[in-house]
Amino acid sequence: MTGQTLKTINDHPKINIDPEELSRIDRNLRQYEGKYPKVQYYNSNGDLKERDFMTLNLRKLSADVLSGLVFNEQCEITVSDAKEEEKEGNTYKSAHEFIQHVFEHNRFKKNLADYLEPTFALGGLTVRPYVDHASGEVEFSWALANAFYPLRSNSNGISEGVMKSVTTRVDGKKIIYYTLLEFHEWEKDLYVITNELYKSESPSEVGKRVPLGEIYEEMQEVTYISRLSRPLFNYLKPSGFNNINPHSPLGLGITDNSVSTLQKVNDTYDQFWWEIKMGQRTVFVSDAMLNTLPDETGRPPKQVFDPDVNIFKSMPTTDDKQDPVKDVTSDIRTDQYIAAINQSLRTLEMELKLSVGTFSFDGRSMKTATEIVSENDLTYRTRNDHVYEVEQFIKGLVVSVLELAQAYDLFKGDIPTHEHIGVDFDDGVFQDRSALLKFYGQAKTFGLIPTTEIIQRVFKVPKETAKQWLEEIKREQPMDPSELAYQRQREQFGDEE
Repeated sequence: MTGQTLKTINDHPKINIDPEELSRIDRNLRQYEGKYPKVQYYNSNGDLKERDFMTLNLRKLSADVLSGLVFNEQCEITVSDAKEEEKEGNTYKSAHEFIQHVFEHNRFKKNLADYLEPTFALGGLTVRPYVDHASGEVEFSWALANAFYPLRSNSNGISEGVMKSVTTRVDGKKIIYYTLLEFHEWEKDLYVITNELYKSESPSEVGKRVPLGEIYEEMQEVTYISRLSRPLFNYLKPSGFNNINPHSPLGLGITDNSVSTLQKVNDTYDQFWWEIKMGQRTVFVSDAMLNTLPDETGRPPKQVFDPDVNIFKSMPTTDDKQDPVKDVTSDIRTDQYIAAINQSLRTLEMELKLSVGTFSFDGRSMKTATEIVSENDLTYRTRNDHVYEVEQFIKGLVVSVLELAQAYDLFKGDIPTHEHIGVDFDDGVFQDRSALLKFYGQAKTFGLIPTTEIIQRVFKVPKETAKQWLEEIKREQPMDPSELAYQRQREQFGDEE
């Protein structure tokens, strides 16, 4: 009720997330953003100083590499329709047409390609479709791992959850933080969305509950939706089991089991950078050479060295035979640091199940996709594990969009099952489709596989679409002359009794 105060998200009576899971996600986000504590050290005079911690942001780099291999904007999504409905108002005659419009309107492929990187880095992504009543369009709301909290889950996934969004307003010199909590729950067969708004002057606190109308004038506190078979939100997590917290339904970032390795790489790189900075040339020279006392005429003498040069340090002269210039510069241990960093990178490759050579700190280029496949590469097999998760996520989102649109009379067709939805990830760079066609063509010659199955496997389309393609192919092929003559006779004289 209004007036309820939450210091943390776990203070809400409906939410009970393991605090260590929340801390893990917050740590992942800080490291993904490149935010690390400053390094404190004592200088040669014994004074405490601090400096920035120099890092290689491998949490971001590894997620970027994998997301680019898993998904790109050339992906094709196909929906097979059991029957076609006529256009009426804002409805579309087929589920495929409707989905193509919604995805294009929301720039879904571009956004998913962008959001996959933080998904792999943080461990999760949530997308929820909703209807904009002003435009009559289905829109998408995206939430990263730090903005989604599960309420109920089972082995099939998360069935109830909370999405969080934060909005700021400036009131005089103060910044006000508004946190909207959107609860998705089930009451038997009814799907219930409950909105709660909280207000705080601190970004670290959820704050005090206030009426929705304070910033969301037209938003309803409770919305009921019927005829849904699944949650509206769709949760995507990287492939693999959450071994850090086996009872949590949340996913892990791909480097969450490599925290110590990331720390070794960063520590070594920071020391290497600091040695380069401290390893600039240092030359001790006689203090007489840097002396700027006035001469006998009262005019200050000119300095021997350029005043912008900082490599010379004054050294008291105690002996006339003492060398007035002494270079004390030490060599930078470049080879040793590069070898140490590369050794840690090889450990990281093993932990991420990526092939040797994926990362390097010696200027070598990364492997191409063609090399990855030709070598039966470990990276390719790891990629396929994540592709499956993304494929199921897209299919679930398609069903959610169509069920929501049907509930608001924007779509009047049948709701497809996962088997009627095809997702082609444009594996042309990973799979030689000419070789696939040759292989399946030989299998077809010996009667080992139906043509519709070949179309399904090569072009990644649903079975109904493959059947439609096959019928169109047959209609486009020229008839045998005898068959053509028989067809003309039937047209002229009709079927014989």
